[in-house]
Amino acid sequence: MYAIVEIAGHQYKVEKDQQVFVNRLDAEEGKKVTFDRVLLVDNGGDVTVGAPAVDGTAVHAVVERHLKGDKVLVFKKKRRKGHQKLNGFRASLTEIKITDINKGAAKKAAPKKEEVPADAPATSEE
Repeated sequence: MYAIVEIAGHQYKVEKDQQVFVNRLDAEEGKKVTFDRVLLVDNGGDVTVGAPAVDGTAVHAVVERHLKGDKVLVFKKKRRKGHQKLNGFRASLTEIKITDINKGAAKKAAPKKEEVPADAPATSEE
């Protein structure tokens, strides 16, 4: 069983007992967090797609630790001008471990109402 969930503005494909690195969350280490913006759930071939999110479904996780990502160097140069610029960047990350994916009761869409019955004669105004 896996789910596609939106965490801190990014979408992740998660499974139970998986460790994921996400953008820094405002939660202390060891705390439990819940993400209710689940976009898709696949339970052994039974796929439920939300519009935009699946109602009643949540992903539960535990914050393992906060850390900084690898350094990314951004080097800019203009040829023949003697101009060089070097910038560095390290993302602030949070490592979370997915503990559970709760799949709520799936609601089926209500049938659409037809404005005009199918057996009614069509009227034309010319």
